[in-house]
Order: sequence, then structure tokens, then C-alpha cells
Amino acid sequence: MILGLLWTLFLGGLAGWIAGKLTGSEGGMVRNIILGLIGGVVGSVVLGIIGIEGHGLIGGTIVSVVGACILIWISRKF
Repeated sequence: MILGLLWTLFLGGLAGWIAGKLTGSEGGMVRNIILGLIGGVVGSVVLGIIGIEGHGLIGGTIVSVVGACILIWISRKF
């Protein structure tokens, strides 16, 4: 249980960090974790609508990065 939570936080942070680098958005570790975790949900919904799913470690990370990039893009619009 705890190991799964730590792994999820690590992958969320990684996804947020990658999205920050791709979009040129710099943020702290907490912001990156939040972006990555919420980005996983956003990415799953958005990509699910167009019929794309991410399975496994790499697929889930890619979906989270896409979702985090979408969140960064939306936040820049406001």
C-alpha cells in the first residue's frame, strides 16, 4: 500500500517534470507531482475520448505527461 503510493507519487512527479520541460514551464517538486497526478486523470479522459489508451508503466507515464501538458496549456490561457 505505502510502496504503491510512493511509486504513484514518483511517477506523477516524473510526468510533471517531463511536461514542465516540454512546455518550458518551471515549477517546484510539489507542483510537478500535482500536475503529473492530475495530468494522469486529464490525459486518460482526453485521450480516451479519441480512443487512445495507455497501458503499463510507459503508457501511463505518457498519458500523464500529455495530461500535464494540457493542464499547463490551460493554466497559461488564464
